[in-house]
Amino acid sequence: MHAPKPVYLAVIGTGGVGSAFLSQLSILQQAHPQINLVLISRSSRSLTALSFSEPLPLSTWSSALDHPSAQPAFTPPEILAYLENSNTTLGKCILIDNTSNQTLALSYPSFLSRGISIVTPNKKAFSDSLDLWREIESSSFPADPHGGLIYHESSVGAGLPIISTLKDLVATGDRVHRIEGVFSGTLSFLFNNFAPVNGRGGKWSEEVRKAKSLGYTEPDPRDDLNGLDVARKVVILARLAGVKVQDTGAFPVESLIPEALESCQSGDEFLSRLGEFDEEMEGVRKQAEADGKVIRYVGSIDVERGQLRVGLERLDKNHPVAGLRGSDNIVNFYTQRYGERPLIVQGAGAGAEVTAMGVTSDLIKVLQRLQ
Repeated sequence: MHAPKPVYLAVIGTGGVGSAFLSQLSILQQAHPQINLVLISRSSRSLTALSFSEPLPLSTWSSALDHPSAQPAFTPPEILAYLENSNTTLGKCILIDNTSNQTLALSYPSFLSRGISIVTPNKKAFSDSLDLWREIESSSFPADPHGGLIYHESSVGAGLPIISTLKDLVATGDRVHRIEGVFSGTLSFLFNNFAPVNGRGGKWSEEVRKAKSLGYTEPDPRDDLNGLDVARKVVILARLAGVKVQDTGAFPVESLIPEALESCQSGDEFLSRLGEFDEEMEGVRKQAEADGKVIRYVGSIDVERGQLRVGLERLDKNHPVAGLRGSDNIVNFYTQRYGERPLIVQGAGAGAEVTAMGVTSDLIKVLQRLQ
């Protein structure tokens, strides 16, 4: 039996997800000794291996990256040039992008067309313009026989098997009629507490402040409440299901930010004034309760009509989406094979550890295919 061929990793991003991934990578390397870490880069600093035959040690990357001798951060062209000048087979190089960097996302076709594989949770590459989506497809394997592989399970639902499930449904010939779900851990937590199935929740502004204090929201909660994160995930799933949606501006996305608060100078100012609009959200909740329903923030895709929507929905209390707990995500796939009882994927859809698990799992798939 032949020894596995070496593979060379360039890891971009060392924040919450990036750090969790590098921790998981140290465990994975024990089972896959062919892994060689040759580049780590974050927003301000970079580390490179002495040579591709002398990789970076996973035990000391954090302190080494903080050392004054660390290099400035690499730009996407510099990352590509470093890998191209390595005197190794580019088909054995893998870019791990643990950022949400738009510039790097736009550079994916350049890496793929040179045979460099990509694993990433970065939503922006797959929810930007349809032209970029098509360019990524055409420059990656199998459309380009010499192109790199690309996996992005964690771009929707963290470590949940949402993208792989949809791809399997499509690849095996099932007909996907409709997809709907709760795609934001933050908004799941908010509405599960603001409008629970059994009993009444607190005031809207209080629930938003609670979510922020528990770390469920972005530093500025408006980045969660504007719906754009959910819209990006819906675009990704729609495209995988065959809907040629242009971008997140091509369909209705309901923002939960009161118009008067859009111009707030900071997240703290926004939170200090959000209580002024509690009555508005209370009215929405009461109207749903009067009809025996609850409100949830839902993303939906009508595949057959090519229609997408993101926003508040009034749901029966026995609806699968209505009964979520905590910050869980849920996605319902309504298909020809599954009929009226959808295939459901549910679980933790946010968090550094579970997102990194999705990235690590995708890396394993690439390693298997490169051998």
